[in-house]
Amino acid sequence: MTGSPREPGMIAVVLHSHLPWLAHHGAWPVGEEWLYQSWAASYLRVAEVLDRLADEGRTEQLTLGITPVLAAQLDDPYCLEAMHHYLGNWQLRAHEAALSGRPASAELGAREHRNAAHALRLFESQWRHGGTPVLRRLADAGTVELLGGPLAHPFQPLLHPRLRELSLREGLAYGKARLGQDPAGIWAPECAYAPGMEHGYQAAGVTHFMVDGPTLGGDTALARPVGDSTVLAFGRDLPVSYRVWSPKSGYPGHAAYRDFYAHDHSTGLKPSRVTGKNVPEQEKAPYDPQRADAAIDKHVADFVETVVQRLRSESSRIGRDALVVAAFDTELFGHWWYEGPIWLERVLRALPEAGVRVGTLRSAAEAGYVGAPREIAASSWGSGKDWRVWEGPQVREFVELNEEITTTTLRVLDKRAGRQRDRVSDQVLQEALMCLQSDWPFMVSKDTAAAYARDRAYKHAHALREIADAAERGDEARAAMLARSWRQADDPFPGLDARRLPPARLDPVGGF
Repeated sequence: MTGSPREPGMIAVVLHSHLPWLAHHGAWPVGEEWLYQSWAASYLRVAEVLDRLADEGRTEQLTLGITPVLAAQLDDPYCLEAMHHYLGNWQLRAHEAALSGRPASAELGAREHRNAAHALRLFESQWRHGGTPVLRRLADAGTVELLGGPLAHPFQPLLHPRLRELSLREGLAYGKARLGQDPAGIWAPECAYAPGMEHGYQAAGVTHFMVDGPTLGGDTALARPVGDSTVLAFGRDLPVSYRVWSPKSGYPGHAAYRDFYAHDHSTGLKPSRVTGKNVPEQEKAPYDPQRADAAIDKHVADFVETVVQRLRSESSRIGRDALVVAAFDTELFGHWWYEGPIWLERVLRALPEAGVRVGTLRSAAEAGYVGAPREIAASSWGSGKDWRVWEGPQVREFVELNEEITTTTLRVLDKRAGRQRDRVSDQVLQEALMCLQSDWPFMVSKDTAAAYARDRAYKHAHALREIADAAERGDEARAAMLARSWRQADDPFPGLDARRLPPARLDPVGGF
């Protein structure tokens, strides 16, 4: 029973979890530390929230996307061991602050020591065998719907159709093998879409996928079958999603919340609250958990009211119950916004109390939140809602690199087709997929660790060229040696088999 009369419609909260492959590629400020920070601050804490809801028998709470390349890291033995070391180091740094003799540092250290100890207990008791058993448990309980995705997070519209088909099918198969169920829905990397892709989705068994709100002209009140397919496009509701976080505003910037950027440079801990947008780091006020807790309650109430008003207005506009899809990166909750997991749990409890039905994309489709078929245009959720972030003039080098890598990969693999399973071919394909990740041009376009992104893309390209050159010269011994060497650093998908690359076709346009 809810505490208020039922409101029209339904809300589906969708979280997209993704990081590129980071193991063995640097530590700090960009590299493995990025993975461990997100794991400690977001993945552990969001899963803990969902476990509590599952223990109460709450089902269909949210839709959780986990990209295969992130899942691979959460299950990787090297990453698991390194994560354990990271959590222990966090506890030691907190202990150092607690013993500093400075009252503010002592309070910070004690608080962070408790947080680190709790994270260690969670990790050692529930994550020691990897992340996918945790996700599988939540899915089996019916608490979440898990979304899949292409194998290595490519920008699909700019990927050659043969590699696009392979990446999608291999990503879905990876999800089934790890999670024990076919992921019927996907979060397409960067919400990127090109006309015709729905036919590839349908052929692969995908029933629904995410797009950004403008892709549907802002009319996100219902899912839409795309073109003449049965595949549904769910659009992110920007007025509601941006209430939480947008490129310019949102709850995490509130003065009471913990500041992401301000650090105690002797321990690496974060001692300050936001205080104000233009306040220098050294002048920021100390973090106050009670002040932050009051702000969380305020923003929970604001979000619930925003959802109620949006459902009422959209339901009135379309003449039937409407759907609101609020979608975010998982890493917002905890990593970027320290208080985010607490806010998320309180929201998921408060919405039903306000008479709002909470569901998943799957349950929304089953409940009939589906409108008339619609043709949709090429789009993404990046700047301009088009493809400029991944193919604009600022990343022309990546466009040219991707063309070269794709040509080399297909040429080498086609020449080696018909063999028994071949580790040289497998590593050529693996390096190609790592090079063609959407993350690298995004990081350059947005000038976030651009040097790291270039280094990663060109390093994978170099590995591929080395192996391919030896193979095409007929030096199989050297090609095999190079493949083994590079695989030590880059082996997120040991089951990847180059023999499953689709054959060349006469019609490579559109939907594969």
